[in-house]
Amino acid sequence: MHTATAKRVRSVRPVGTRAVLAELDGLQDVLALQDMLNKSPLPGQVDVLAAAETVMVVGESAAATRAIGARLLKLELIAPEITDSGLVVIETVYDGDDLADVAQLTGLSVDSVIAAHTGQIWTVAFAGFAPGFGYMVGENEVLTVPRRSSPRTAVPAGSVALGGQYSAVYPRSSPGGWQLIGRTGARMWDLDRAQPALVRPGDRVQYKAVREVVSAGAHSAGDASAGDSPAGDSDKERHTGSGLRVLNPGAQSLIQDLGRRGYGPLGVSAAGALDRASLRRANRLVGNASSAAAIESVNGGLTVEAIGDQVIAVAGAPTTLTIESPSWVDSEGSDDDGYVQPGAQRTVPMAAPFALLDGEVLTIGAPESGFRNYVAIRGGVDAPEVLGSRSADTMSGIGLAPLAVGQELPAGEATASTAVESPELQPDFPGLPGQGVTVLDVVPGPRADWFDQEALDSLCGQEWLVTPQSNRVGMRLDGTPLRRTREGELPSEGTMAGALQVPPAGLPVLFLADHPITGGYPVIGVVRDEHLDLAAQVPIGGRIRFRLVPDAPDFTTTITKSPEN
Repeated sequence: MHTATAKRVRSVRPVGTRAVLAELDGLQDVLALQDMLNKSPLPGQVDVLAAAETVMVVGESAAATRAIGARLLKLELIAPEITDSGLVVIETVYDGDDLADVAQLTGLSVDSVIAAHTGQIWTVAFAGFAPGFGYMVGENEVLTVPRRSSPRTAVPAGSVALGGQYSAVYPRSSPGGWQLIGRTGARMWDLDRAQPALVRPGDRVQYKAVREVVSAGAHSAGDASAGDSPAGDSDKERHTGSGLRVLNPGAQSLIQDLGRRGYGPLGVSAAGALDRASLRRANRLVGNASSAAAIESVNGGLTVEAIGDQVIAVAGAPTTLTIESPSWVDSEGSDDDGYVQPGAQRTVPMAAPFALLDGEVLTIGAPESGFRNYVAIRGGVDAPEVLGSRSADTMSGIGLAPLAVGQELPAGEATASTAVESPELQPDFPGLPGQGVTVLDVVPGPRADWFDQEALDSLCGQEWLVTPQSNRVGMRLDGTPLRRTREGELPSEGTMAGALQVPPAGLPVLFLADHPITGGYPVIGVVRDEHLDLAAQVPIGGRIRFRLVPDAPDFTTTITKSPEN
């Protein structure tokens, strides 16, 4: 009697130094490994990101990640248990714009498409694209259809769609290229729920045809819009608490801490400060915990007023910090005629704690080099906490919106010391456009084999220009395009900050903290985690050169499976 050969991970590829990509033989193996890792996490495991044919595992350190990769190669896959509990029913009105097209593509009638969609159980294989967007696979492939040749610029929230072998519901209005067959009032993502995602990887779903949509309730984003904050006033009598009032937010200012971890399976990236070292430095200087929330400001221009006496520190891009005394004074400060003297100005140093007294105004000038500043207030910014973090995520819309004029930021209680620290030296930052090149270390892969040596040499042999289309999601680079050696498309797989994704046009995109958790373009290399802070300080118009450092773990061992008997 012969026994079936145990199923295993086919191979493991490094994704930089902090993650590994397990390649599997199909979606069933993906579901099995995902289930095993969620139920019994490996030592040092931080996040698990399943995709069509892979599972990416993020480790807490480079050493933990190497150990995770070795353990994955030894695991015997066990199929998850299927139970009837937890079936999620999604009521759907089948009137989508592409319903007739889907019928034509599948050779079915419209009624048969609806019957096929409602007549099977769908399993959420993985999440991605947006929080609450679950890729669901059915019990058969009768509804497998291609994506639209021309994606829509806006798909309404609640749209029920098909794309490839998957079905999904768009949780929010967004661009999309899937075939729309209906709509639902089910709230796929609601931060007021204990579990924000209506469906999670591994959940089983059944669609139910109804005649009209019944909304699950008013949308609750769980994020406070900065634009809703009442306009401020510089009069002393209008101070409503202790903290800062925004007088000018500059180009873009956001509340950031060290980000949120462990929510990748829900489609939520880590977000957090792009230059983590500067955030930690600013917090340390005012006696805060390193993870306290602060203001991340881009390219100068931020102006804030103290509400009550505050202790402040600014780290990051070197610039001029100007403080203006308040224009109002008490009775002892006026002359005989009651005339209020205009406020005096002074400057304070970078990377050093200083007092910002009640009513004083701090202005951050344009950077002399670098791009981002971090303004810490003693106690931290007491912004609403969402999924364990106060960080704004520009990709998903989680957290506070960009700061607005008049918005008040209360000081919190995130102190770690009773005293402030001494001034610190800061590292050198990238120069202004035309003033030098920033060198970033890159680990090859996980899809370097989609390129030849000529492309790798081109990646590291030229200077890449940071274009104005860059943001916290990713830095879009311009230069001589890189050519692939493989045709076709790569199934979506987990990705991370630092990944250099290469679209068909050949111009790389360097993913930053707000990146999508899955991507369908090959990643030629991953910037070392230690260099991401440096990348965050490269200004628009700045130049980058990559330096290949093959110091990722080498998982060359693959498991060859014998035919099952």
